[in-house]
Amino acid sequence: MRYIIGNDHGGIDLVDSVEEILLDLGQEVEKVGTYNKDSCDYSDFAKKACEKIINNEADFAILICGTGIGMSLSANKVKGIRAACVSDVYSAKMSRAHNNCNVLCIGARVIGSEVAKIIVETFVKTKFEGGRHQRRIEKITEIEENN
Repeated sequence: MRYIIGNDHGGIDLVDSVEEILLDLGQEVEKVGTYNKDSCDYSDFAKKACEKIINNEADFAILICGTGIGMSLSANKVKGIRAACVSDVYSAKMSRAHNNCNVLCIGARVIGSEVAKIIVETFVKTKFEGGRHQRRIEKITEIEENN
């Protein structure tokens, strides 16, 4: 699978850990975030990463800011994106298994690098269960289409 990592200045401390675990799991990785701690806007990087998914240049994205919240708010404004802000393993699993999320958002000021690695690994290894969950995804898509 092809993964995009997007980050702002608040997320820069987790980028290398996230890239490392993705590569260890055999994923292709492209980074579209900032490379320094100068203040910048998370929405710019969320948009850039999500456009790669929408344009079929990537399958999934991992977005990192200070809390993950700003990235998730921005990502979910892009049609076709289902982003979850996650800080625990169970939520990472459910974001894929039940919600078929294509974007994982995490906060570098909320979780450390080892927890981030476990969350990312769980996200990558969990498959969408379909079934009754597909109906719910279709309803989310309908809301998106009608607004």
